[in-house]
Amino acid sequence: MSNAIDIALTALRTFERKNDVIANNIANVNTDGFKKIHADMIQTTLPGVAVSPQRVNTPGDTVTINGVERETSNVNPEEELMALMVNQRSYEANLLTVKTTQEMQGTLFDILG
Repeated sequence: MSNAIDIALTALRTFERKNDVIANNIANVNTDGFKKIHADMIQTTLPGVAVSPQRVNTPGDTVTINGVERETSNVNPEEELMALMVNQRSYEANLLTVKTTQEMQGTLFDILG
């Protein structure tokens, strides 16, 4: 059962990292020329997951202000907020996995003891 806890703990760390990436994208939504980062989860050699951040190089919108053309960031705030909600629910699910596994171990020790 500790393997389940180990996997869930690596997932919790990964979701924290994904939160950092999403927060950085949201913080830079109004930064001209900023390119968002997409954080994919990958399986590691040990049981567990890690985050693999990749810069998304699609261009932002081009706007003209005072005769000067500028490229806005390519961050879509709605998309980032949806990713944040999914990430939060995934974090909560893994937290529940850790809690349930600990409760199961406690019950097993009570039965054996």
